[in-house]
Amino acid sequence: MNKEDLLSYFSVLSSDWSILIKLFIVTIVLVMIAIAIYDRFIQRKNQLLINYPLIGRMRYLLYMLRNPMRQYFGDETFYNSFEKLDWVNKVAAKKNPYLSFSPTKPYGNQKTLFKHANFVKEEDDVEKDFSVTFGEERSEPYISKSIIGRSAMSDGAISPEGTRAFAKGAFKGKFPINTGEGGLTSNFLTTLHCTDCNAAYLEMKEGTWFAKTVYRTMKLFTNKEVAGRVYRKMVVRQKDRGSFIFDRDKLVYFRIDWSKPLELFPMQVPLGLPDITFQMGSGLYGVRDENGVFDTQRYQKVMRFCRMTEIKLAQGAKQTGGKLLAAKVSDDIAYYRGIPAHEDLISPNRFPYATDMDTFFDFISELQELSGKPVGFKIVISDREDFELYAKAFKHRVEKGKSIADFITIDGGDGGSATAPLEMMSKIGLPIRESLKISSEVLDSYGLRQIIKIIAAEKVLTPDDVVELLCYGADFVNIARGFMISAGCIRARECSGAGGKNCPVGLATMDEAKRSKYLVEQKSKHVANYHHELLHGVLSLLAVMGKNNVNELSQDDLIVR
Repeated sequence: MNKEDLLSYFSVLSSDWSILIKLFIVTIVLVMIAIAIYDRFIQRKNQLLINYPLIGRMRYLLYMLRNPMRQYFGDETFYNSFEKLDWVNKVAAKKNPYLSFSPTKPYGNQKTLFKHANFVKEEDDVEKDFSVTFGEERSEPYISKSIIGRSAMSDGAISPEGTRAFAKGAFKGKFPINTGEGGLTSNFLTTLHCTDCNAAYLEMKEGTWFAKTVYRTMKLFTNKEVAGRVYRKMVVRQKDRGSFIFDRDKLVYFRIDWSKPLELFPMQVPLGLPDITFQMGSGLYGVRDENGVFDTQRYQKVMRFCRMTEIKLAQGAKQTGGKLLAAKVSDDIAYYRGIPAHEDLISPNRFPYATDMDTFFDFISELQELSGKPVGFKIVISDREDFELYAKAFKHRVEKGKSIADFITIDGGDGGSATAPLEMMSKIGLPIRESLKISSEVLDSYGLRQIIKIIAAEKVLTPDDVVELLCYGADFVNIARGFMISAGCIRARECSGAGGKNCPVGLATMDEAKRSKYLVEQKSKHVANYHHELLHGVLSLLAVMGKNNVNELSQDDLIVR
């Protein structure tokens, strides 16, 4: 086909574009002149733009792109190497994660290495049982099927769609998920089905035949997420409509009616739910009355759906109470937490029942009695002497025949992926490896190590990170950042919603436009894939290290340089 034939098929290519191009150029020039005049002679808020009108705006354009784009134009050093981040993304999408030649960080620069066995094992020789038992003395102990769980991330800090993806991924992957201090919300229960539409503790909303017809038609021509949002608006009219769970089989929206009497709630955790750890923060969200005081009845109701309770005393990167800017405090979040909507939410700095050791541990015992399930707490360690105060208090209670915490979650000083003050992000508390070494040794010296499980949390991405923490004494590992990345996080550092900036992928924002496009089903599979490959990687390392099972790991298996 020659040029004339091509132009005859696409007449637009033979048109004279010169006038349009000239008009476009003139428009751009006029706009630039107007901006330059405004910068130099009118605005009096920015000194740089007065001195360098128009050109000075390039600084702010590039500065705006710095955070979202830094990962593409520079080496990622925050996680040791870019290869770790790349590994998470690849295994989440079920792609081959193998590397060629070498990683960017030289082998000789590693601070910690693993000992290689003289005679290695095959993976099939290593026990695949990664279960961990919490609260053996409780009436309802919790047996986790995995040594890995998703760390505390609140619904609200994470978008509703993101929380649903994590919950579905945890259910598929058979690993526990922590609610974060925002408490238990409907999105953590998204895998629950309305198998009994007469359930006495449920609040039900069912659409008319017309609404159901609209849903089925929308689903046929668009997709089930879009159709579900339209159907929700037709069926649930109140502002907190997002707090309802959708049963796609029965086309019914439902949520837990917390006002119903305790005796109407299920005695056992309903089938179809992931294993949930309820985190209680200083705001007591989800378990407090209208005056902000701890509500024992509400707590018991919540624990009918959860396996354990974790009290948050401190977090690595957020030593103060949790912070949720007004942009994230939606009507749904206000409903869950019992606070005003669309206002900044700053949690108290101190847990209300932790004024001293006796008061705090008595409160833990009360929770154990109320739920019959394991209860622990989350702290940051600063030195051996401070942690020994906990151990001495535990020992004293044991001698008196009183109960003690079933587990301690230790967050390293560099832990926490949430919004936090810069001055607290990496200056308070010990790193996780030193903290684990101290806690394990102190508990062992007081004869408490076999009673209290240790959960570790701080910057874990890959299987070698998990194995290293297990060697230092952890029984279980909580992961936040790794699961965030597997769920689509691109580390744009726009999670807080401050300044009108929102998470670009819809994972950590309450912005309706962005989060409505989040791919819940796809990302839930990625989350489950990531967890599966973490365990497989741990299994591979155990084989190379000559171990029969994960419980054989110790500090003797490390080469610290």
